[in-house]
Amino acid sequence: MPKTGATVIDPYQLLGLPRDANDAAIKAAYRKIAKTEHPDGGGDVDRFAKVTASYELLKDPVRRKVYDDTGYDPQLADTADLKGLMMLETLVNDMILDEREPGSFDPVAGLRRKLTDDILKTRFHILELERHRARVRQHIDRIGRRPEADVLGSMLKARTQSISDAIRAAETQIEAIERAYTMLEGYSYELEPEPLPKAAE
Repeated sequence: MPKTGATVIDPYQLLGLPRDANDAAIKAAYRKIAKTEHPDGGGDVDRFAKVTASYELLKDPVRRKVYDDTGYDPQLADTADLKGLMMLETLVNDMILDEREPGSFDPVAGLRRKLTDDILKTRFHILELERHRARVRQHIDRIGRRPEADVLGSMLKARTQSISDAIRAAETQIEAIERAYTMLEGYSYELEPEPLPKAAE
């Protein structure tokens, strides 16, 4: 499994600010750090980009509110995290639309089961694609070529490339699913206790 949790930059931590920092404090913190971190002054380009991105998030009241409420910002999140978040977003919608009474079922366990099922299905799909690609390659090895043009060979090679692209896409999908799964680590769900059976009179 990949790393646990989510790797999103904490703009408050990066700028050395408390959560309730006002606009003046945000601007002052940014200017102070920018003096030492700016690439023109010998600072690191990547770190300066993160500092600037953090400042831009905190000075935008809408983005800041979303970050404060969710802990995420699309522009600061790791790409793998964003893919995992999109995966979870769909599943959370399914959880919300479930008509069963909250507490009567464990939606977190359901999310984990769904992600596990998706990984298994995607791995099976990759195996099928690999078998198909191997068959196409065997045809390529066995087919005779006309000297002036190899139309069939070109078509079969193009098909092999398409299958390889599909395999790569499926592997990326598995990475996103695994990332979503790790984001669920540490969560539990409190179920309503089962009613005790009535004693016989």
